[in-house]
Amino acid sequence: MDKKGPVKGADMSELTVWQNAAIGIKGDTVVWLGSTEEATILEANQVMDAKGRLVTPGLVEPHTHLVFGGSREKEMALKQQGVPYLEILKQGGGILSTVKATQETPFEDLLEKALFHLDRMASYGITTVEAKSGYGLDRETELKQLKVAKEANEKHPIDIVSTFLGAHAIPAHFKDNPEAFLQEMSDLLDEIKQENLAEFVDIFTETGVFTVPQSRRYLMKAKEKGFGLKIHADEIDPLGGTELAVELGAISGDHLAVTSDEGIQRLANSNTIGVILPGTSFYLGKDDYARAREMIDAGAAIAISTDFNPGSSVTENLQLIMSIAALKLKLSPEEIWHAVTVNAAYAIGRGKVAGSIAVGRKADIVVWDAPNYLYIPYHYGVNHTNTVIKNGKVIYERQGIR
Repeated sequence: MDKKGPVKGADMSELTVWQNAAIGIKGDTVVWLGSTEEATILEANQVMDAKGRLVTPGLVEPHTHLVFGGSREKEMALKQQGVPYLEILKQGGGILSTVKATQETPFEDLLEKALFHLDRMASYGITTVEAKSGYGLDRETELKQLKVAKEANEKHPIDIVSTFLGAHAIPAHFKDNPEAFLQEMSDLLDEIKQENLAEFVDIFTETGVFTVPQSRRYLMKAKEKGFGLKIHADEIDPLGGTELAVELGAISGDHLAVTSDEGIQRLANSNTIGVILPGTSFYLGKDDYARAREMIDAGAAIAISTDFNPGSSVTENLQLIMSIAALKLKLSPEEIWHAVTVNAAYAIGRGKVAGSIAVGRKADIVVWDAPNYLYIPYHYGVNHTNTVIKNGKVIYERQGIR
């Protein structure tokens, strides 16, 4: 795991694998790597025998909507009937119902719910996670979401990287004046920066939400204030969100389900990482998945995420998403492992501290009930996690969270 990331193109097929390896941990840090034979001469206060199991870096989850109120299971029937998401949105469902629930849910209840989901993520081997706001669409609730994520980061072993997604949808009372709403969200940026509530700013660039010019102006304001940039790009219609992400030097362009040929080429020739969310296409019953195979073949860096949210990808199981990536995106196991470790870490600004096992790095490690790395995407729909170590401490074993 000594490649400098993000890992791009053909390099994603070259995975470093050690047999009969041993890892030395002191405090929260990896301090030694070698063979099991070499390890027998070392002094240790505690020895964990993985007994031939697969051991990997902790998984990194680069795109989630962690903090939200309520749930939307009643919408599943509409989706089964083929009702498009944008139509559900027009009927007051979709994100707008989650916004209402999040606005009405007290801080402590949102925190308890977020911690519950983080526990489940840890059980699937995730040790670092990005969390977006975006279910407030007003000053009070957006700040509430960000503050919940900040407190969850302090209370839970998993590291949380926070993103401000106030521009996630247009509230009904701003329907005819989206520019005024974007200004209201822009007015929050100074307060968010001052209170250290988010590292990144995101926007939903899509038909019926925000145009490319609107997104460009909004993100430029965020960039000028020192935020990193992300874009919900080309999820439903190919508006050019991928091209905009590259133009602005965004750390990632996310979704990319319908990215154009031009967008793929620009992505490949940039340092922007494509965060692919195949669970969303799967859950919404779409036949078309992001052209991740073509992106990698063109030379791009790809990461994979659950897109955990209450409406379009209701799962914390990144292992399942790895299987979907193999089956639907036609990615190799080697490419998938890069996409959920080192590249996912770089997609949220954690490339130098997460996503790899290396001397001097934090000891974020997963022991799997699997004999090799090929097995995880192959055997789908179950949890293969045996033990999760975060910052040198065991935070999950099969019998439960510590």
